[in-house]
Amino acid sequence: MTAVDRFTGPLAAAWPGIGPALLEQVLAPPERSLPVPPAQERAVWTESRLDVPTVRYLRTRAAADLGRPWPSLPARHYARYFRDGDRDTYEQLVFARQQRLSRASVLAAVTLAPDWLDEVVDGVVSLCEQSSWCWPAHDDTHTRHGAVLPTVTDPVLDLGAGEVAAQLAWIDHLLGGPLDQHAPGLRARIRYEVDRRVLTPFTERRDWHWLGLDGDVHNWSAWIHANVLVAALRLLDDPPRRAAIVDLVIDGLDRYVASLPVDGAVDEGYGYWWQGACRALEALDVLAHASGGKLDGVPGEALRNTVAFPHRMHLGGGWYLNHADGMARPPDVPPWHALYRAAQRVGDREASAHAAAHRDRAAPVADERQGLGRLLRALSHQEWIDVAPAAPPLPRDVWLPSVQVLLARTAQGSPAGLTLAIKGGHNGEHHNHNDVGGIVVALNGVPVLVDAGRPTYTAQTFGPDRYDIWTMQSTWHNVPHIRGTAQAAGHAYRARDVTAVTDPVRSELSLDIAAAYPRADARRWRRSARLERDSGRVVVTDAWDLAPADDSAPTHVHLLVSGDVRLDVGRAVITARQGAGLLTLTWHPASAPGTATVRPLDDPLLVGVWGPALTRLEIDVGATTQTGTFVLTIEESPTRDVSCPEVPDAQQR
Repeated sequence: MTAVDRFTGPLAAAWPGIGPALLEQVLAPPERSLPVPPAQERAVWTESRLDVPTVRYLRTRAAADLGRPWPSLPARHYARYFRDGDRDTYEQLVFARQQRLSRASVLAAVTLAPDWLDEVVDGVVSLCEQSSWCWPAHDDTHTRHGAVLPTVTDPVLDLGAGEVAAQLAWIDHLLGGPLDQHAPGLRARIRYEVDRRVLTPFTERRDWHWLGLDGDVHNWSAWIHANVLVAALRLLDDPPRRAAIVDLVIDGLDRYVASLPVDGAVDEGYGYWWQGACRALEALDVLAHASGGKLDGVPGEALRNTVAFPHRMHLGGGWYLNHADGMARPPDVPPWHALYRAAQRVGDREASAHAAAHRDRAAPVADERQGLGRLLRALSHQEWIDVAPAAPPLPRDVWLPSVQVLLARTAQGSPAGLTLAIKGGHNGEHHNHNDVGGIVVALNGVPVLVDAGRPTYTAQTFGPDRYDIWTMQSTWHNVPHIRGTAQAAGHAYRARDVTAVTDPVRSELSLDIAAAYPRADARRWRRSARLERDSGRVVVTDAWDLAPADDSAPTHVHLLVSGDVRLDVGRAVITARQGAGLLTLTWHPASAPGTATVRPLDDPLLVGVWGPALTRLEIDVGATTQTGTFVLTIEESPTRDVSCPEVPDAQQR
């Protein structure tokens, strides 16, 4: 890469003259390049010095593995993605292998015992003998070679391959000396496999979509570049080649950082912040260490602001505002240590407090599902281990203009009462759901009017039939259904004339969502959603102007509900989950008939968040009405309301 074709973003601007020549000078040698002490430093890795709950947790799980066969990876499971779309069966087996190896690696570092070192050797060799480190959903073996099994002579560098390469690099760094004595030759095998599967493809094949060379940058870019960085720093002993690859990584990270909006928002949603922006922040932290502080800092306002994104999306407890493919209650524990370290570096006290709020002294500081590198960094960071629990910041108002998301709660620092969120944006966002104008309402921190999120990924999820999946459709989001027509996908289907107001009295977002629908007769659909702090109510107003049309399909306002629903004329009462309370919905005109459809859930990810079912309220606001107004008022009920009949089972979908 020459100075002519180098991307000039925040990193290049912060580090003038960056390039292979400079990197050769400033990068520490491989054995000192990663910011975790190796196992030979017994003052760190002696069991009495480590976090007791973490070591106990890992030991219990790892001991159960000893003597058992390692998870096998039948070829038929790889081929299933191309045959029937199932990607999860194979991926879960891969994850089980890697997590077992991470547990064993920590126990080997703690004890240096032969049994644990043997366990590590077996796990490393199993990965080195795996036909592909690429996840089948990302493998181009079928399009390039007509195959449904990995083409071992043409390895694909994807998220999975990057994860394995980085894991092996961390193991080499942590246990290199003991492994040289216990299993001579293993480290050479690690270097050979990482080079041929990851480092060489990274430099020789530059058509990877995740490089962002076409300007479309998303979480893959930061995630893969961060892992390639770790692998190159630790496993390459040729200084010029090592510097050249690290230079390519910095260029890729620069493209990602430059793509972040100044408000730090991530259009992929809260769940993907951890695998995008957080990965970039971690990579910069590694670079700062490897360069002895010469490549330090968090360049760019957007990157500094994105540290606040997780707590800005917090509803309360374990619940978060989920847009795109995010989940309202993530199934895995996020790497809070990584957020804490980033917040400390940029001086964001609220983000630090949000991370610290999740530090339970009786629980592990991290776990193997987060990846070995994240686990090791948390285990070796005494400040994080000792941090005092804090109260989550729960800001009163959040307005993110880049994604047109407003979140407002009754009072700063408390989830009590109602929290309102509404988004504009467009339907061409990364991991998009068709949800322009969608609202979420939480009661005492628990979502009641909800976004379902995404089910288990399959081949369909990112294929041409994505919007046949019900959770992706506007039909199952809290938006209107205009004359029987759902929203369409694509950048052109978007909100217009968006106005946000936040003040001590109220917070409101007003927007025209007519353009999100593929109907020429939808001239205007003005939606405003307002949180009134004096009354504690949320008021949603829809006002429309539709041209005459030949069809007379009904127009509905849809509301997706988590909780038990009792429906009556002009109103509904919802018993929220987790004992959060009662929510009363009333609408005007009260004569608008409401019906309810219960949607049983069978996907394990959705069931894990919402339980056995969600309910959709469908309020008919007029079949042929050209102009009109519909007002929905949402309030917390102080006592149990039994005046509405419960939705009968016969109305299940």
